[in-house]
Amino acid sequence: MYRIAKEYHFSASHQLHGLGEDHPCSRLHGHNYVVEVELQSCTLNAHGFVRDYRDLDMLKHYIDEKFDHRHLNDILGDDGVTAESMAYHFYTWSKSKWPEVVAVRVKETAKTFAEYRP
Repeated sequence: MYRIAKEYHFSASHQLHGLGEDHPCSRLHGHNYVVEVELQSCTLNAHGFVRDYRDLDMLKHYIDEKFDHRHLNDILGDDGVTAESMAYHFYTWSKSKWPEVVAVRVKETAKTFAEYRP
């Protein structure tokens, strides 16, 4: 099995509601997010790729236009701003473009991540 992955970075704010006043994530705050898309295939294409990394530039444009330096609650709604729900969002968006997509990971910090892998 061949696997490739590519990372994309963006900065955005969000706020998690319903956690209680003492929870730091209930306050408005931001992260420097890293979105990693993973693709895999049993075979390589005629050029020797799972998929050309340049094909994935659509995801960079999507992130830059819709998410970078934005308030994520305004884009994804109040229920869609966890790293887990964002991983699912980017997975479904990416999977609709490239059938080789098998997982998406969203990092909020260097030490934490959430992943969606069906």
